[in-house]
Amino acid sequence: MYENPAEGGIEEELEVIENDDKSLSEEDLQAIITSEISSAVDFIDNTIGPERAKATKYYKGEKFGNEEDGRSQIVSLDVRDTIGAIMPSLMRIFFSTDKVVEFVPRNAEDVEKAEQATDYISYIFSQDNPGFLTLQSAFKDALVRKVGIIKYWWDEDVEVTTEHFSGLNPEALQYLSSDPQTEVASQELAMEMDEFGNPIGMPSIEATVTRRVDKGRVKVEAVPPEEFLIDRDAKTLEDATIVAHRTTLTVSDLVARGYEEELILEHAGDTDVLNWSDELAARQETQSYGQATRSDDAAREVSYTESYVKADMDGDGIAELIKVCSIGPSNKVLYWEPVADVPFATFCPDPEPHTFFGMSVADSVMDIQKTKSAVLRNMLDSLAMSIHPRMAIVEGQVNLDDCLNTEVGSLIRQRSAGMVTPFAMPFVGKEAFPMMQYLDELRENRTGISKAAAGLDASALQSSTASAVNATVSQAQQHIEMIARIFAETGMKQLFKGILKLTINHQDEERMTRLNNQFVPIDPRSWNADMDVSSNIALGKGTDTERIAALSQIAGKQEELMKLLGPVNALVSPKQYSHTLAKIVELSGFKDPSMFINALQDGQPLVPPETAQNKKKSPEELLAEVQTQSIRADIEKKAAELQLRRDEMLRKDDLERDKLDADIHLKAAEIQGKHGTSVNIAQIKADVDRDREMIKGIQAGRGVR
Repeated sequence: MYENPAEGGIEEELEVIENDDKSLSEEDLQAIITSEISSAVDFIDNTIGPERAKATKYYKGEKFGNEEDGRSQIVSLDVRDTIGAIMPSLMRIFFSTDKVVEFVPRNAEDVEKAEQATDYISYIFSQDNPGFLTLQSAFKDALVRKVGIIKYWWDEDVEVTTEHFSGLNPEALQYLSSDPQTEVASQELAMEMDEFGNPIGMPSIEATVTRRVDKGRVKVEAVPPEEFLIDRDAKTLEDATIVAHRTTLTVSDLVARGYEEELILEHAGDTDVLNWSDELAARQETQSYGQATRSDDAAREVSYTESYVKADMDGDGIAELIKVCSIGPSNKVLYWEPVADVPFATFCPDPEPHTFFGMSVADSVMDIQKTKSAVLRNMLDSLAMSIHPRMAIVEGQVNLDDCLNTEVGSLIRQRSAGMVTPFAMPFVGKEAFPMMQYLDELRENRTGISKAAAGLDASALQSSTASAVNATVSQAQQHIEMIARIFAETGMKQLFKGILKLTINHQDEERMTRLNNQFVPIDPRSWNADMDVSSNIALGKGTDTERIAALSQIAGKQEELMKLLGPVNALVSPKQYSHTLAKIVELSGFKDPSMFINALQDGQPLVPPETAQNKKKSPEELLAEVQTQSIRADIEKKAAELQLRRDEMLRKDDLERDKLDADIHLKAAEIQGKHGTSVNIAQIKADVDRDREMIKGIQAGRGVR
């Protein structure tokens, strides 16, 4: 969860600047940390914590503690319903586009880098991390518990894989071991044997290889509110004297980060202050009993605090921001180092001037929920009394079990008539309906959440013009848009600017990343870490349908201007036209506009350059083309002449064969008349046809046609 505070292990002693009487000593820093953390813990646990615990109980619909036995104990879930209605709109606003925020270049040469940084940081937030779930958790914390906190840090993650290889030769094993990220854990010779136990072939090597791949990435996580500390006088993160993240870790976790086990064990075990706080108990419904306990030292828990404090460590009179890691109830300092920024982004839906903690939506609705619950309970009690009225009985004259039986149609046994008298209780709950309606209107005025916000209020929308409907819906959504704008201008800017700085400072090599459906090598080391951040969420500009209609009109005007003045003119460029179409695609619900239209660069024409077929041909190319056509015409002419000769030869051959057939018949008739001998004409024709087919076959083999 935290970055390793030092490379190569942690020394027990603090780093102290020597030979300077004004520099802080180890004891001075320990005293500062102990005092600041104690003050912040007292402020959070005793002032802010109980208020957030109360809001959490209201959100979960827990009882108020004033319930009476035998009376209705229903709880109205106004806090939960209001926040449940806000969350979908907030998440849609922030995730209706891939670029929640955009980086603004400060110099002309940073334009392309700023666009690449916008795509890459958005990729880190949403792909390398569960960005949607992280924001969902932070937003809900803000709406319920005053402030949502997101922490970001560079995680030196190492992926370790173990593989087993067999049938290797020495060259292959040497190739595997040559990789600096690969370590041969074990190896042995293996020999294949025949059925008699004799070796077959050459021996091979079986090896087990461990590969360690460094995968440093930016990590983003929503911090539970009770784990976040800040001093009571802070107005923002920047002017706070201390900002800290307290949590519990095991001895094993801290030893893995380089701390000495003996030092950690001295402070292990006392974590009840954090684990069983009222705020955590309200959120998780945890109990201090029934938990599994382990006796091994590695699993023992230690309270761990990562503090960001302003202190004058070098004695120059100016307090610098330092990161201090401490453990245990006494906040024993283990390590410190100077840092540039506090790695937190905070979200508050209703900030108050000159103070860090503002108001949450739950703070605005809790009193309404309690009042509505009381009214609703009385309504249900009145209904119950009208259905099951109280009865007066004459003692000793009535069977009490029959009177207590509420079964429909059950009998009541009495010694004489009139021993049981029911008290008729009319239902008066209908008198409370105007009060319930008033409380709902009060909640709508405070939060802006109503049926009209979703376009479902029949009384507001029935028999109304389109303009009236739009005005009603727009007015109801202004509160949500205000919350979204505050989140965008505060926490989102802090978060993305912090991720940008971490990426520039820690990513030391190119990374192949898929951006806009293209694989692009990303090297952020040349980017400007001081680029401005601009929120890019659709607020205050009407509905999506209205914005699409407006952009369509703009696109039409751009088309007319480019037709009238040409693609290159002083009013509109192809890049601006491409941007307009991309925005229409985004508002239509498609996150990736590149699926439908490509982004244009400055100076890139709309019409592609001439292809080779459209280029003007040179005189030499024209002469060669004419010669080629002439040769092709000569070849076709000679082929036609050969075909004509072949047809003439075939016709002449058929004529000669017809004459031969007639001569055969005449000769046969003549022989039969002179000598009285019949001639087999059919056999003679068969012999002639056989010779003819033989000649055709020979001609076909020679290619004669």
